[in-house]
Amino acid sequence: MKKLLFTAIYLLMSAGVICQNVPKLVTVYSTSENSNQRLTLTDNIIFSDKQTDADVSVFVNPAKTFQTMLGIGGAITDASAEVFSKLPVDKQKEFLEAYYDSNKGIGYSLARTHINSCDFSSESYTYIAEGDKELKSFNVRHDKVFRIPLIKQAIKMANNKLVVFASPWSPPAFMKDNNNMLQGGKLLPEYYQAWANYYVKFIKAYQQEGIPIWGVTIQNEPMAAPVWESCIYTAEEERDFLKNFLGPTMAKNGLSKKNIIVFDHNRDFINQRANVIFEDSVAAKYAWGIGFHWYETWDGGEPMHCNVAKVHESYPSKNLLFTEGCVEVFNNEKFNYWGNAERYGRSMINDLNAGTVGLTDWNILLDEHGGPNHVGNFCFAPIHADTKTGNLIYTPSYYYIGHFSKFIRPNAIRMSTASSKSILLSSSFKNEDGKMVTVVMNGSNKLLTYNLIINNNCAKIQILPHAIQTLVY
Repeated sequence: MKKLLFTAIYLLMSAGVICQNVPKLVTVYSTSENSNQRLTLTDNIIFSDKQTDADVSVFVNPAKTFQTMLGIGGAITDASAEVFSKLPVDKQKEFLEAYYDSNKGIGYSLARTHINSCDFSSESYTYIAEGDKELKSFNVRHDKVFRIPLIKQAIKMANNKLVVFASPWSPPAFMKDNNNMLQGGKLLPEYYQAWANYYVKFIKAYQQEGIPIWGVTIQNEPMAAPVWESCIYTAEEERDFLKNFLGPTMAKNGLSKKNIIVFDHNRDFINQRANVIFEDSVAAKYAWGIGFHWYETWDGGEPMHCNVAKVHESYPSKNLLFTEGCVEVFNNEKFNYWGNAERYGRSMINDLNAGTVGLTDWNILLDEHGGPNHVGNFCFAPIHADTKTGNLIYTPSYYYIGHFSKFIRPNAIRMSTASSKSILLSSSFKNEDGKMVTVVMNGSNKLLTYNLIINNNCAKIQILPHAIQTLVY
């Protein structure tokens, strides 16, 4: 009876029968540890004009708005595509719906992929023959086997609204001073133009395959020299490559509307990179914004969300994009470890509140060993596949990410939100259809009651320990 009453109220409000000054309904979706709640509709609560006693209050001010969202999603890598190809057809369909269907799944709207190989490839490769500076042999036939088909299926499942951007891990070995795609090294100056041309070739080749590339990052993790594909740029080198080669080359080839993202590395040094590149007016005009990862937290210190906020404060016209994050050390006994999911929740809320317009997880799918990976750099993904049985393993991280991606849609605008106590984290958005969304996370061991307060309206809500909720109203 209670459920029928809530349904009737909702339908009347949607039809405009109940006037706007009467308190509205908030629909609560929950995921919590030690329960069966997984993006589960757990409550419908009517707003009241009276505040009640509660442990915490979450204040939302729709009149104060900030950044507009680009999207939320994950990376479609060689590894993800190879594992996907091993799934039974029915599991492939389930997987695509789980990520890219906004009704049946969590509605991913953003995807990252790679130019040439990365660590999550089964081998190192490029798109040209050795020594081909003129790029006459350029061909993406390698990607046509697994990766391009998966990207195309993802785009179709997302109703052709999937934004795809690409990142290189390394130029071909002959273009680098260490003559190796792995272990760092630098792009030789005599190949700057050839490498800029390479991005153009890639974008156009993918477009010919029916995959529109929204933009590129200049280099994945330009400050690192790991055992996998990599290439080092100082801030000054990246600035000069952008303003003298990549930016002009893309403009010359009719790609000036494609977006270029700088840095694409950890939050700890994001400010220095932003200062060097964005203070140069020529370089800055080619840069859509700056990308960042979360791996500076590996030493147990506090994540540097404050650095992201400082970049936004200094360069409000430049966009902030979270381009990669994952739980780095794989352990097949920890598929259901809740702390992994809470790491996503904390990171996403704090980065969104710092001004970030998009969030991209790392691999969308890996096998039961955290791969494949040609250098043994295995890690977690939100969904794993058991290639022996063909079953999919949904980790808690999948559901935590879904509390954002399913409800905060592209072009949503962030609204001012504050919590009266730090025990609850929260962020709020207004979608294009007028629906407002607040995500609330409780990382404590306590069952909490909180008031959601919007203007003079108040909804009293309960959240379980180690839980995340999305409120839609």
